[in-house]
Amino acid sequence: MADATPEKPHLLLLPGMMCDHRLWDLMVPKLRRHVEPVFGDLSKGATIPEMAAQVLADAPARFHLCGFSMGGFAAREIALTQPERVRSLVLINTSARGTTASDISRRQDMIRMLADRPYNGVTKSNLTRSVHETRADDTALLNRIQEMALGLGKDVFLRQLALVRDDGHLELADIACPALVLFARHDRLRSLDESRALADGIPGARFRIIEDGGHMTPLEHPDILGDILTEWIDECQATASRP
Repeated sequence: MADATPEKPHLLLLPGMMCDHRLWDLMVPKLRRHVEPVFGDLSKGATIPEMAAQVLADAPARFHLCGFSMGGFAAREIALTQPERVRSLVLINTSARGTTASDISRRQDMIRMLADRPYNGVTKSNLTRSVHETRADDTALLNRIQEMALGLGKDVFLRQLALVRDDGHLELADIACPALVLFARHDRLRSLDESRALADGIPGARFRIIEDGGHMTPLEHPDILGDILTEWIDECQATASRP
């Protein structure tokens, strides 16, 4: 009798602010050749621990974990609170930086201003800042980002805008699984220093820069990111299976 086909490992993907499963659409065909993608929903929780708990309630027993931007905060929470379930961790264009008092004040002003106004999605200036400057007129790309924001709606936007993130640098040393930190060279929403601090703080973490891209790496460079993720998971799986 022929051996049964080995079950593909699960890859749990967590999106960024005002993004959903569609963030990963361009990568899914490539990912499915190596892994079983699972899409975490960060639209319901009012805190990072609440988001993580919502994701874990629907997640497989064990999985490789990938968090993009805001999703990186939830991914770190999961890796710290449920380490036995996380095979490896990938953090993309994210940070362990906490929300500052000035951030909170500015966001509260925005929430008050938007409370009684119609929600029209991401502003043009914020859309273009989220991508490489050479993609500022890429209508198809910008429309993908806007469609996610409009689909999630005003309530989710206000809830995510109000989210307070604790500084997580001291906890990085407690992440025990293999970790890979990725940074897009021309990200205008996160800094190189923030990404390096993540990689430096997690024991044994690898650090890699993706050239010629802005913040929205899963949509700007889906093939490159897909290759990086599948190679990483294949390596982690091979290492774990060695006696």
